[in-house]
Amino acid sequence: MEEIVEVLVDTLLAGPEYQTFCKCKKCRNDVVALSLNNIPPQYATTQQNRERVYELYSKPDMRKWLNKRIISALHVVNKYPKHNI
Repeated sequence: MEEIVEVLVDTLLAGPEYQTFCKCKKCRNDVVALSLNNIPPQYATTQQNRERVYELYSKPDMRKWLNKRIISALHVVNKYPKHNI
């Protein structure tokens, strides 16, 4: 799950909508952590389970749902960064 969220966070931060957002490692990690806290855990102890999780979150409706949580986290971290701007 972490890998999926990290890729989506990096993709969103690279987009034109978020050019004014801080992209330092601290803020990026805060966005990932906050996003993961707002997503139900998906434990995968085998390769088969891992593939099932990837398959689940590669569906368009689930990807949209995930993006909403990540975008919300981006705005929270941007509004309340843990460092001086």
